[in-house]
Amino acid sequence: MIHSLLIANRGEIACRIIRTARAMGVRTIAVHSEADAQALHVREADEAVAIGPAPARESYLVPERILAAARASGADAIHPGYGFLSENADFAQRVIDAGLIWVGPNPDSIRAMGLKDAAKARMIAAGVPVTPGYLGEDQSPDRLAAEAAAIGYPVLIKAVAGGGGKGMRQVDDAAAFADALASCRREAAASFGDDRVLIEKYILSPRHIEVQVFGDRHGHVVHLFERDCSLQRRHQKVIEEAPAPGMDPATRAAVCDAAVRAARAVDYVGAGTIEFIADASEGLDARRIWFMEMNTRLQVEHPVTEAITGQDLVEWQLRVAAGEPLPCTQDQLAIHGHAIEARLYAEDPARGFLPSIGTLEAFDLGEDVRVDTGVEQGSVISPFYDPMIAKLIAHGDTREEARERLADALDEAIVWPVRSNAGFLVEALDHPDFVAGRVDTGLIAREGEALMPPAQPSEEALAAAAAALAGPAFAPGFRLNAPARREGMFLLDGAPVAIDFADEPAADQREDTAVLISEGGQTWALAPYRAAGGAAGGAADGAILAPMPGRVIAVEVAAGATVTRGQKLLTLEAMKMEHSLTAPFDGTLAELNVATGAQVTEGTLLARIEAE
Repeated sequence: MIHSLLIANRGEIACRIIRTARAMGVRTIAVHSEADAQALHVREADEAVAIGPAPARESYLVPERILAAARASGADAIHPGYGFLSENADFAQRVIDAGLIWVGPNPDSIRAMGLKDAAKARMIAAGVPVTPGYLGEDQSPDRLAAEAAAIGYPVLIKAVAGGGGKGMRQVDDAAAFADALASCRREAAASFGDDRVLIEKYILSPRHIEVQVFGDRHGHVVHLFERDCSLQRRHQKVIEEAPAPGMDPATRAAVCDAAVRAARAVDYVGAGTIEFIADASEGLDARRIWFMEMNTRLQVEHPVTEAITGQDLVEWQLRVAAGEPLPCTQDQLAIHGHAIEARLYAEDPARGFLPSIGTLEAFDLGEDVRVDTGVEQGSVISPFYDPMIAKLIAHGDTREEARERLADALDEAIVWPVRSNAGFLVEALDHPDFVAGRVDTGLIAREGEALMPPAQPSEEALAAAAAALAGPAFAPGFRLNAPARREGMFLLDGAPVAIDFADEPAADQREDTAVLISEGGQTWALAPYRAAGGAAGGAADGAILAPMPGRVIAVEVAAGATVTRGQKLLTLEAMKMEHSLTAPFDGTLAELNVATGAQVTEGTLLARIEAE
């Protein structure tokens, strides 16, 4: 049995692992960077060890620091979570060589499935169906182009060592192949140090189906059924569910049996996921479902499998790592109901899904669904790591019950002032195609604007909030044969807005008063207009502050220029993305404090607008 577990990760997955370990009576040790010193996973663990500066490459990705923390804390096992070092075979071997228990598959299994071409060749040998394509050693442009033509366009060029959507290009015709190949190779070399590629047939109506598998050291391998992870944005999963909509028993049996064969082919131990791609143009059929790759770790979306099977997969991991047999045989596992998971990210859909950082001054995800998170009210969302705030998981007797439960929870979510994608998730869950189970990996890209949440609250929500803020400063209006009304100026997230509202003030107005409006998964702050100004500054008084640490890469206007609301003033590069800063209202650029190339910290006063 494992007695003391070091978790080589952070955030929600670290908290998730701590929860199960505590229930099993296992002592937990967290590791943390300087940025995470006060993080929730640090406070929930029995012990915590600092492992370095904020950047992951100097802390969470440094094997020596993790191993030193294990030695210092007396840990007898290491759980890598997902991401970071979880699929690093060399690190797994070093853990084992140090005399510690590695909560994960054997290093040889990780290596066997780590390269897409070798993994596919192994799957072919094991009788697992694979996507038609080219896996050959000849990487010359001419040979690759010839193979693409033989497969038939459209094709997908994929980096052999790729993952996370990097090193991947769709090519629709022969004329575009050479440029796409060169681009893919450059990205693969930069991201993985390996520019080799493989060619696959591109599926026009693809569904992403994956099967949870589990093996132990006694030769047992089982599956825990399938998940559908088709709703994706830029190759990143957004919403996952189990079981897959439209999966009939015969197709399920064929796909899940293939997944077990795949795991057996590499003597797999622990939790793993076999990923398949399905051509869903005529529904799910085992003859049109092919192996893509294997993830040799616990998946982000494992809670939906837990929900439909009633099993704790982290407990399974710990027991298997300690040498115990699997807790269940295949015939003891069954599907109960339906579960859907949504990934809540700190990002702003209205700004191209740019990451959002800051302190969670208001944070409430309710209690009606399972919430896996590594933050709480008062936590800081930093620019150093993945922007996922939480996972919300709903379970119901039917898919529709689970969908409605999850949509309702997200609709009522409060996340402020950090922006989130909750409103976008609500729109996705309510989209007619998702409701009907007609989901493929291109849905979000096709629908685009239709999935964007409203830019501001409804008139009813604004009027109610305005009434709550109103006081004698507002002169009542008069309408024939209508209740007394008022019209006043307010600040909605710092931008002036005129609101017509009922003459029923709910509170006296105060200079520091603000009301949070929560609607459709989005949260706004409404404040009296006269609250603008003061030394602290903000969008309300024209102060343009850096929303995160970064570098100014463009200045669009000069000091003294006349600007209009929404006009781009400058561009900040942060978290490897560009963030445009715009004028909050019409006026004059009275102050400009930075030039192109300047490095700034969060909260730096970059510029100030004076109203006309």
